[in-house]
Amino acid sequence: MSVTNDTTSSDYLKSLQQVTSGKTGDSTTGASTLGKDSFLQLLVTQMQNQNPLDPQDNSEFVAQLAQFSSLETMQNLSTSVDAIGGMYQSSQALQASSLVGRSVIVDSGSTNVDTTKGMTGQVVLPSTSTVTSVDVYDSKGNIVRTIDLGEQKAGKASFTWDGKDDAGQTLATGNYSFKASGSLDGTKTGLATYLPATVTSVTMGSAGSAMTLNLANGENIALSKVQQIGI
Repeated sequence: MSVTNDTTSSDYLKSLQQVTSGKTGDSTTGASTLGKDSFLQLLVTQMQNQNPLDPQDNSEFVAQLAQFSSLETMQNLSTSVDAIGGMYQSSQALQASSLVGRSVIVDSGSTNVDTTKGMTGQVVLPSTSTVTSVDVYDSKGNIVRTIDLGEQKAGKASFTWDGKDDAGQTLATGNYSFKASGSLDGTKTGLATYLPATVTSVTMGSAGSAMTLNLANGENIALSKVQQIGI
């Protein structure tokens, strides 16, 4: 775009510098961001300082208006996305508060067991197992009980532990580990276990990350690892 003389050129450059540096009095503009208001001010400054003998082409002016409209649409979209993000965080907080104190079934190898009540868990079998068992370990790593499940088909097999050791003595309430194994195609293979656990607190996710459940056994797991939510 041409200008009529050096004075006009100087005025235009001065106005342009004010807009881009955020010194036009508009609190929404700044040196690091050009919003729709700054864009419009640049457009007006350009029109005010154009050469009257060679004015801006109409098609160019319409194209700049289209750019302004696109910029406004993008900013409105950004605002909408931020609002949706806020609602999602509120939904997460409500969901988290409802989980505290409840029992969940999680993909885990250990859990806190009230041995006076016992517990029920599940073993995940990718294929048929001819010999299936679950070893129960105390907090010191000692085997206190072996639960024989015999032959099991592919899928989930439930098992129950009454809180007693192999001698029939009731053990102390506390944290216990469970290691399941099965004979798959003649090979002894470790199997995943789903165990019950109580949610004591919830850590909210940030920047789009999932929230984390803090369990009574001290383990922290992602919500995605929960297989079932109980009472």
